[in-house]
Amino acid sequence: MTNLPLLDIAIIIVYLIAMVLVGIYFSRKNTSADQFTTAAGKIPGWAIGISIYATFLSSNTFLGVPGKAFGGNWNAFAFSLSMPFAAWFATKYFVPFYRSTGEVSAYTNLEKRFGTWARTYAVICFLLTQLARIGSIFFGISLTLQALTGYNMVTIMVVVGICIVIYTVMGGIEAVIWTEVVQGILKTLGAVIIIYLVIKEVPGGFSDILKLGSEDHKFSLGTVEFDFVSSSFWVVLLYGFFINLNNFGMDQNYVQRYHTATSPGEANKSVWLCVWIYVPVSLMFFVIGTCLYTYYMQNPELLQTIKLQAASEQLGLALNDSEVIRFAAGMKPSDYADKVMPHFMVHMIPTGLLGLIVSAILSAAMSTISSGMNASATVFTEDIYKRYFNPGSTEKNSLRILYIATVIVGLTGMLCGIAMIGIKSLLDVWWTLSGIFAGGMLGLFLLGLISKNVTNKDALTGTLTGILVILWMTFSYLIPDQYSYLKNPLHANMIIVVGTLSIFLAGNLSLKLRKK
Repeated sequence: MTNLPLLDIAIIIVYLIAMVLVGIYFSRKNTSADQFTTAAGKIPGWAIGISIYATFLSSNTFLGVPGKAFGGNWNAFAFSLSMPFAAWFATKYFVPFYRSTGEVSAYTNLEKRFGTWARTYAVICFLLTQLARIGSIFFGISLTLQALTGYNMVTIMVVVGICIVIYTVMGGIEAVIWTEVVQGILKTLGAVIIIYLVIKEVPGGFSDILKLGSEDHKFSLGTVEFDFVSSSFWVVLLYGFFINLNNFGMDQNYVQRYHTATSPGEANKSVWLCVWIYVPVSLMFFVIGTCLYTYYMQNPELLQTIKLQAASEQLGLALNDSEVIRFAAGMKPSDYADKVMPHFMVHMIPTGLLGLIVSAILSAAMSTISSGMNASATVFTEDIYKRYFNPGSTEKNSLRILYIATVIVGLTGMLCGIAMIGIKSLLDVWWTLSGIFAGGMLGLFLLGLISKNVTNKDALTGTLTGILVILWMTFSYLIPDQYSYLKNPLHANMIIVVGTLSIFLAGNLSLKLRKK
């Protein structure tokens, strides 16, 4: 069964075919590993900036952020507010550092600084982060397209995944960047259209949205008290700063783009362009969530339909089952928040426009997945294959390994997405997983960059300490209640903050103790 009109299906198919054709077009240029991974350093800064913005604006943002705003408030916007601080740090320290080394992999220099173990550890953290990210995006896009088409989520992931693999494998980083430029524009246009359509459906327009949003505290950024147990403003701001510092400083997705720029100045411009576009656009998605909240509160019969669908999926029972009806009656907005946007799209967006917006959501997923696949393949080739298996690999052989690794990463990410079927909050899952995997990697990098006298032994001590802290913060909830005093008292988003600082401080403490 399909809910989409033929015109919308045609628009989506044309978009998918166009992305594959872009990959075929750029495949003619990929005659070397350097061209595949850095486009020979010939991409203008503005294109890289839009490309980075498109990577940030994944389907997790497109679907997860309105869901967070619908089910809660604008607390998560503090993440976006942290970006300028991270960008300043990145353009002052990270971009000049990477451009001066000339190493396409973000992790090669860790081996030069601390030894083989440091590079291997960072590579493992990065690859796990990417698989979690790719999986969450595959899940998010399949969740939406299932609501729109009625097709099985696994089928959707496979079809979309095949298209992404083809154009990423064939086109390399140049195809990724130029398609992301188009995708970034398409995503932004889709967000503007959705805001207009939702406001149009609310009888009192934006004044009603402001009134109900204010009454129900939907515009709150969270408590500004120094509360690190709940999701306060400071918790999200700190989480955002550290995760964005990791993105700009250690994530191969972004570091690799610095090398595609024509100069260090252009690379710096790309970072700032991304920030100045992303912050206001991310705000639009919070506005969408609040607009949807007002619309559905004014139309409780539609809200009941969404609740029944969510309850039916969670319980695995029919919509009219008495247990489903009872369960739905007790559901909070946060329990079905990720279902709201797809429902509005199915029922309220006109034919033709729906195909355009679905294409925008597809582009949000495809841009992040394709860049993650390309970056992961680069890391595998440079930091694993050429480091441990074939240091003297020829250009032709390295290019072949890049192709194979790209396919494997895409397929593995797809399996991770399938494993996530059934989760409640897409954004929460991604934030938790990224915080766990990224914390240790960032702490080690900062230790090497800032603490010039720290040795290999100090770094290893700091990293082992940080890993133990991260593992405790992540899994201490499993400790029996009688030992509750041993559980992590902080919010889950503090894992990357505490983990990063633990590695950095423990490494420096080891240095001081060793000198005594």
